[in-house]
Amino acid sequence: MHTTFRQLRLFLALADTLSVTAAAKVMHVTQPTASMQLKELSDAVGMPLYEVVARKLYLTAAGKELAKTARAMSSEWESFEQYIDGLKGLTRGQLNVAIVSTAKYFVPRLLGSFCEQYPEIDIALQVLNRDGVVARLENNLDDLYIMSKPPQHLDLADEVFMSNPLHLIAPLAHRLVKKKLITLNDLKTERFILREQGSGTRMAADNHFKKHQFKPNLRLELGTNEAVRNSVSANLGLSVLSTYALTDDPTASGVAILKCQSFPIESDWHIVHPKGKKLSPVAANFKKHLFMHALNKTLRTE
Repeated sequence: MHTTFRQLRLFLALADTLSVTAAAKVMHVTQPTASMQLKELSDAVGMPLYEVVARKLYLTAAGKELAKTARAMSSEWESFEQYIDGLKGLTRGQLNVAIVSTAKYFVPRLLGSFCEQYPEIDIALQVLNRDGVVARLENNLDDLYIMSKPPQHLDLADEVFMSNPLHLIAPLAHRLVKKKLITLNDLKTERFILREQGSGTRMAADNHFKKHQFKPNLRLELGTNEAVRNSVSANLGLSVLSTYALTDDPTASGVAILKCQSFPIESDWHIVHPKGKKLSPVAANFKKHLFMHALNKTLRTE
């Protein structure tokens, strides 16, 4: 089977954009040139790699497998380039990170401090709900993934690097705010506003409530922490949110943290990637940067 690395990169662009025209733009070639090279690649494989149905492009089974292989080859090559740059005394390259939405409150700041050390590094940051991050993880689209509830169905390298406590919150004027200590039994008549099904925060809350045999009276399910926090401040109900989704002074957002038995819920931030994946020098350095931040934060709070 004869093919070129450039053809594989073109096919990767096609897999990412699902458009021959868009893939051609990514690779800075004309659309006819892209079509010709993709046809040559299909001929070399001996099977169709994609098909167009009702003007939409879909990868075939062979195309999906080729995309995985090409992505792995491209990642290895980028790692090699970064290694050579390191030998030359240069630190540059691409870092691809996918994070769940709650991690957006601290990861960009860590990326900023990392880029201060390595200003020539290019960053691609994907901020998605948990299902979106898991989908990217399944397809090995990024270097590192940060989430609180890693999927169990994938073989992963999984390391905890920082705690992520989840608090029970209420509107500032709520009757329970001034209580010194409450129990879940005190919440039986309360309405709850929770994150959407599938989010890490929701999974942790559901597991916690199930463990304590408590069924929250659900009023709303919302897709962002901001929407949940605003709904709580508007007296629509109580909620469970990560400490990172709350400001240093939650009262400034119109909410208060309730003192409740069995709260906060213990949770952690995980750094994951497919097991066996060889991290690029840039990704390995950023991973060390995350652990150093977590260590420094622990030391400051002791």
